[in-house]
Amino acid sequence: MSIEVRVPETLWEEDSEAVITTWLASDGGAVEQGEVIAELMVQKIQYELEAPASGSLQILKDVDDVVAKGDLIGHIG
Repeated sequence: MSIEVRVPETLWEEDSEAVITTWLASDGGAVEQGEVIAELMVQKIQYELEAPASGSLQILKDVDDVVAKGDLIGHIG
């Protein structure tokens, strides 16, 4: 079963888009639930994205991609 990795609706208050600045986990790499797996920047403020589950991460969006709240950026299988 695959778990979706989405940009949380509550990660920042504004309705602004974000940029993925860093993936801290590699594509196909193992991650643990709650582990910080990516960093996003919104209006010069850095936010951390945590893994919603444990498993193998499949990255769907690259560094420097623009994303919005709710966007699908990966899967954990």
